[in-house]
Amino acid sequence: MAKQYSKTKLAKFRKSIEQKMGNVSEDVDTIREGLGTASNKQGGVTPDSIYSLHMADAGTDSHEQEKNFMLMNRGSDYFKNLEIALERIDEGTFGICKICDDLIPEERMMEVPNATKCVDCKEKGKLGLG
Repeated sequence: MAKQYSKTKLAKFRKSIEQKMGNVSEDVDTIREGLGTASNKQGGVTPDSIYSLHMADAGTDSHEQEKNFMLMNRGSDYFKNLEIALERIDEGTFGICKICDDLIPEERMMEVPNATKCVDCKEKGKLGLG
């Protein structure tokens, strides 16, 4: 493991990751608030409108609620991956490919800070060559 990013670049990555974590946290909180108000309904139906709501509307509400749960789970998973990326910064393994031990390009790490493989190794893995 001879190659690794400088402390200055690692600080830059840390700042970017922490900013992304804040954004993801806000997004998940917003979705959670929306789910909170939707779950106060009974199957997407308020007691006042139980007879006036069309069955298709209830299906749409149910679909939207499922989609929001999926988005919330996805955001939570991404947040956990960003936490792991911060741990890798602390350990000194951030930006180092798990397969070939080469340094993952800075551009990739800025866009996908939870990446653990370089593009070549990732593609080989997807193609079953690695």
